[in-house]
Amino acid sequence: MVTGGRERRESGRAAVQLPIEYERLNALLSDYTHNISQGGTFIRTGRPLETGTVLTFTIAAPQLGEPLRLRGVVRWVVQPEDAGDERPAGMGIAFTFGSPEEKAAVEERLDRLMVRSLGPTAFEKLMGKPAPPRNEGEVDGGG
Repeated sequence: MVTGGRERRESGRAAVQLPIEYERLNALLSDYTHNISQGGTFIRTGRPLETGTVLTFTIAAPQLGEPLRLRGVVRWVVQPEDAGDERPAGMGIAFTFGSPEEKAAVEERLDRLMVRSLGPTAFEKLMGKPAPPRNEGEVDGGG
Protein backbone atom coordinates (compact mmCIF):
# COMPACT_ATOMS: atom_id res chain seq x y z
CA MET A 1 0.00 0.00 0.00
CA VAL A 2 1.21 3.51 -0.68
CA THR A 3 0.50 6.20 1.86
CA GLY A 4 2.09 9.59 1.47
CA GLY A 5 4.31 8.18 -1.29
CA ARG A 6 5.84 5.48 0.92
CA GLU A 7 5.42 1.73 0.59
CA ARG A 8 3.70 0.19 3.66
CA ARG A 9 3.35 -3.49 2.74
CA GLU A 10 4.46 -5.93 5.40
CA SER A 11 4.84 -8.99 3.18
CA GLY A 12 5.83 -9.86 -0.37
CA ARG A 13 3.15 -9.63 -3.01
CA ALA A 14 2.83 -12.02 -5.98
CA ALA A 15 1.31 -11.03 -9.31
CA VAL A 16 -1.30 -13.80 -9.48
CA GLN A 17 -4.62 -13.59 -11.30
CA LEU A 18 -7.29 -15.67 -9.60
CA PRO A 19 -11.07 -15.58 -9.97
CA ILE A 20 -12.76 -13.90 -7.01
CA GLU A 21 -16.43 -13.52 -6.08
CA TYR A 22 -18.00 -11.07 -3.63
CA GLU A 23 -21.33 -9.40 -2.99
CA ARG A 24 -22.20 -5.79 -3.68
CA LEU A 25 -25.69 -4.40 -3.19
CA ASN A 26 -27.17 -7.91 -3.08
CA ALA A 27 -25.51 -8.88 -6.38
CA LEU A 28 -22.77 -11.50 -6.71
CA LEU A 29 -19.81 -10.01 -8.60
CA SER A 30 -16.94 -11.83 -10.26
CA ASP A 31 -13.58 -10.18 -10.82
CA TYR A 32 -9.92 -11.20 -10.62
CA THR A 33 -7.11 -10.62 -8.19
CA HIS A 34 -4.27 -8.62 -9.66
CA ASN A 35 -1.84 -9.63 -6.95
CA ILE A 36 -1.97 -11.30 -3.57
CA SER A 37 0.05 -11.54 -0.37
CA GLN A 38 -0.47 -12.93 3.11
CA GLY A 39 -1.84 -9.57 4.20
CA GLY A 40 -4.21 -8.75 1.37
CA THR A 41 -5.00 -8.61 -2.30
CA PHE A 42 -5.75 -6.13 -5.06
CA ILE A 43 -9.01 -6.85 -6.86
CA ARG A 44 -8.99 -5.53 -10.39
CA THR A 45 -12.44 -4.06 -11.08
CA GLY A 46 -14.10 -1.14 -12.79
CA ARG A 47 -16.61 -1.05 -9.91
CA PRO A 48 -14.53 -0.63 -6.73
CA LEU A 49 -16.24 -0.47 -3.34
CA GLU A 50 -15.74 2.50 -1.04
CA THR A 51 -12.72 2.68 1.26
CA GLY A 52 -13.63 1.16 4.62
CA THR A 53 -16.15 -1.32 3.19
CA VAL A 54 -15.97 -4.72 4.90
CA LEU A 55 -16.53 -7.67 2.59
CA THR A 56 -16.44 -11.43 2.45
CA PHE A 57 -15.11 -12.96 -0.73
CA THR A 58 -14.17 -16.30 -2.22
CA ILE A 59 -11.10 -17.17 -4.26
CA ALA A 60 -11.58 -20.32 -6.31
CA ALA A 61 -8.72 -21.74 -8.34
CA PRO A 62 -7.64 -25.27 -9.26
CA GLN A 63 -4.35 -24.82 -7.40
CA LEU A 64 -6.27 -24.13 -4.17
CA GLY A 65 -8.41 -27.25 -4.22
CA GLU A 66 -11.19 -26.13 -1.88
CA PRO A 67 -12.17 -22.44 -2.47
CA LEU A 68 -10.67 -19.99 0.00
CA ARG A 69 -13.25 -17.84 1.81
CA LEU A 70 -11.80 -14.62 3.25
CA ARG A 71 -12.88 -11.45 5.00
CA GLY A 72 -11.31 -8.09 4.44
CA VAL A 73 -11.68 -4.35 4.37
CA VAL A 74 -11.15 -1.98 1.42
CA ARG A 75 -8.07 0.09 2.32
CA TRP A 76 -7.57 2.01 -0.92
CA VAL A 77 -9.17 2.44 -4.33
CA VAL A 78 -8.07 3.29 -7.87
CA GLN A 79 -11.10 4.70 -9.68
CA PRO A 80 -11.46 3.84 -13.40
CA GLU A 81 -10.88 7.47 -14.40
CA ASP A 82 -7.55 7.45 -12.49
CA ALA A 83 -6.39 4.08 -13.85
CA GLY A 84 -3.75 3.41 -16.48
CA ASP A 85 -1.56 0.62 -17.84
CA GLU A 86 0.71 0.63 -14.79
CA ARG A 87 -2.10 1.22 -12.28
CA PRO A 88 -5.33 -0.67 -13.04
CA ALA A 89 -8.74 0.25 -11.62
CA GLY A 90 -9.66 -1.68 -8.52
CA MET A 91 -9.39 -1.90 -4.75
CA GLY A 92 -6.74 -2.89 -2.24
CA ILE A 93 -8.11 -5.28 0.36
CA ALA A 94 -6.52 -5.98 3.76
CA PHE A 95 -7.45 -9.43 5.07
CA THR A 96 -9.06 -9.67 8.51
CA PHE A 97 -9.06 -12.81 10.66
CA GLY A 98 -11.19 -14.02 13.55
CA SER A 99 -8.30 -15.75 15.33
CA PRO A 100 -4.55 -16.38 15.12
CA GLU A 101 -5.33 -19.98 14.08
CA GLU A 102 -7.49 -18.80 11.17
CA LYS A 103 -4.73 -16.40 10.09
CA ALA A 104 -2.09 -19.16 10.21
CA ALA A 105 -4.28 -21.56 8.19
CA VAL A 106 -4.97 -18.94 5.50
CA GLU A 107 -1.29 -17.93 5.33
CA GLU A 108 -0.29 -21.57 4.85
CA ARG A 109 -2.74 -21.97 1.95
CA LEU A 110 -1.58 -18.69 0.39
CA ASP A 111 2.07 -19.74 0.71
CA ARG A 112 1.32 -23.00 -1.12
CA LEU A 113 -0.66 -21.13 -3.78
CA MET A 114 2.21 -18.71 -4.36
CA VAL A 115 4.76 -21.55 -4.55
CA ARG A 116 2.61 -23.33 -7.16
CA SER A 117 2.18 -20.11 -9.14
CA LEU A 118 5.73 -18.74 -8.86
CA GLY A 119 7.91 -21.74 -8.09
CA PRO A 120 9.90 -22.21 -4.88
CA THR A 121 12.90 -20.07 -5.87
CA ALA A 122 10.83 -17.00 -6.78
CA PHE A 123 8.65 -17.51 -3.69
CA GLU A 124 11.72 -17.54 -1.41
CA LYS A 125 13.12 -14.36 -3.00
CA LEU A 126 9.78 -12.55 -2.85
CA MET A 127 8.71 -13.65 0.63
CA GLY A 128 12.15 -13.83 2.27
CA LYS A 129 11.46 -17.24 3.80
CA PRO A 130 11.81 -20.87 2.76
CA ALA A 131 9.12 -22.34 0.52
CA PRO A 132 6.83 -24.77 2.32
CA PRO A 133 7.60 -28.43 1.60
CA ARG A 134 5.65 -29.87 -1.31
CA ASN A 135 2.95 -32.39 -0.69
CA GLU A 136 3.24 -35.63 -2.60
CA GLY A 137 2.04 -35.13 -6.18
CA GLU A 138 2.40 -31.33 -6.20
CA VAL A 139 3.99 -29.76 -9.25
CA ASP A 140 6.19 -26.65 -9.17
CA GLY A 141 5.03 -23.50 -10.89
CA GLY A 142 7.54 -21.27 -12.66
CA GLY A 143 10.68 -20.39 -11.05
